[in-house]
Amino acid sequence: MNRLPSWIRQHLAALRAVAVLTVILGVAYPLVTTGVAQAVFNGNANGNPALIGQSFTDADGDPVAKYFQSRPSAGGYDMLATAAGNLGPEDVLDTLPVPGAVDDEGHPDTGKQSLLTQVCARSAAIGHLEGVSGARPYCTPDGVGAVLKLFPALGTPTRAVSVNQACPAQPFVATYQGVTVECGKPGEDYSAGRTVPIRGDVTAVVPPDAVTASASSLDPHISVAYAELQAPAWPGSAACPSTG
Repeated sequence: MNRLPSWIRQHLAALRAVAVLTVILGVAYPLVTTGVAQAVFNGNANGNPALIGQSFTDADGDPVAKYFQSRPSAGGYDMLATAAGNLGPEDVLDTLPVPGAVDDEGHPDTGKQSLLTQVCARSAAIGHLEGVSGARPYCTPDGVGAVLKLFPALGTPTRAVSVNQACPAQPFVATYQGVTVECGKPGEDYSAGRTVPIRGDVTAVVPPDAVTASASSLDPHISVAYAELQAPAWPGSAACPSTG
């Protein structure tokens, strides 16, 4: 009887190892740990929504002031949809909605907000809610990313566009390097231009954890700074008895 070639024997051994490890680690181990958890921790093994971030809003979607607001969530605080937004520091350009346009399913075009604009909008909203300044660097006064597209991409610019501010919005700066800044026109392709985020001379009052989601999008924890920002707005805070 002829022996199998060595490369076939190696592949068969690898397949057997995968099969055995799949049964042990992918089937037996999860079943055992789940069974132990259900027996030892009873109902707590199924998780508890109180342990994750939640949306404390009213029927109209407005924040309820008597609750501390959690960190933002990229997955809507859904335990089955835990995921990061996969957006990074270079995600600064919005896709402006085109008036009257619809998608393949007939829904109105809503565009797409960049991570920067999401942060700016959240900061502006929290500032309005808490009665403080929602301004922060790289954000326009109307709560979008302060980003210009310059043309040509190299050399002295002859055209500048505030691409995240849809016309007829007033650009956050009137001129840049002597060139009049235009508002962004929905549907126009600005990809050939040079992207230039503009840092405003402001100090953010709204803390970072109030405007950015955690890696899992489920963390309920907020910083002391964000808690202190919300505390004066809590209706019961002024009525708390002194412990001194």
